[in-house]
Amino acid sequence: MERNAETPSPAASPAEIGFLLDVDGPIASPITRSIAIPSIIDDLVALTAAGVPVAFITGRSDAFIAEQVIAPLWAAGLGDALSAPGARMFGVFEKGGAWARVDADGMSESVVDESVAFSAEAIAGVRELVAARFSDTMFFDETKRAMISVEQRTDVSSDEYHAQQAAFQQAAFELLTGLGVGLTYGDQSVADADGATPFRIDPTIISTDIESVLLDKDRGAERAIEYFASLGDLPREWRSVGDSRSDYKMADYVHAAGMSVAHVDVRPADGMLERQYQVLTIDGFIHDEAGALLLGYWRRAIGA
Repeated sequence: MERNAETPSPAASPAEIGFLLDVDGPIASPITRSIAIPSIIDDLVALTAAGVPVAFITGRSDAFIAEQVIAPLWAAGLGDALSAPGARMFGVFEKGGAWARVDADGMSESVVDESVAFSAEAIAGVRELVAARFSDTMFFDETKRAMISVEQRTDVSSDEYHAQQAAFQQAAFELLTGLGVGLTYGDQSVADADGATPFRIDPTIISTDIESVLLDKDRGAERAIEYFASLGDLPREWRSVGDSRSDYKMADYVHAAGMSVAHVDVRPADGMLERQYQVLTIDGFIHDEAGALLLGYWRRAIGA
């Protein structure tokens, strides 16, 4: 159950709730990088069939979400669920760099925002850097289309990866700024020929994203809610769920748009942020275990 949350009545309606979900952490295990708790799949399908709008807002690529999220949901009956009246699902990838609808026909071809993408030279340079110096602990994500991502190998420990992550990030910063890319990394900043710094290096616990400064979870939330609104009335209440401080930006957007929202932090040990809306945790549980409890709670609340 949500801590410090209002408790919905047993007769709560699907129209009362909508979800904006980060993927790594609350849905997919940060260890296996897949949905490891079966109830998450069952509950997402049931909530969707009941008319609860569900958006996946992630730094992951469309290919990853199609394989690791949509495919297991589809095998559990998502196609039938999305055929139900009022069913809505949407995917925002690479923090807003690409997006796709998910309907009864499956996940659509993604739209990619080319205005925030890197040059082929920059992409090739980082790929070669990883291969030459860092391939023992990380790999270049070939599925990304707007950002550059380098991820921890699943066969190395977090300690091994983190011991090399900062060195990779510094090397990537020097490489890209040497190519003329305007880039910020921590307190370092080098402008491009126009005097701008349109890109940044953004570390996570399992990866490093090198991305446009225009990309973030608030941009993803805006795109998802615009899509849901185009199909029907929006719910009265939203939950954004994530394991990173940047995930709060999903709720920031919803709150700024004048809608009721609470953010569920499934990794509060990193430091919970003060906000004007409610920030919730799941007592004693983190990551996908917390995500599973939250989804099960709301499925029971609406009788799905």
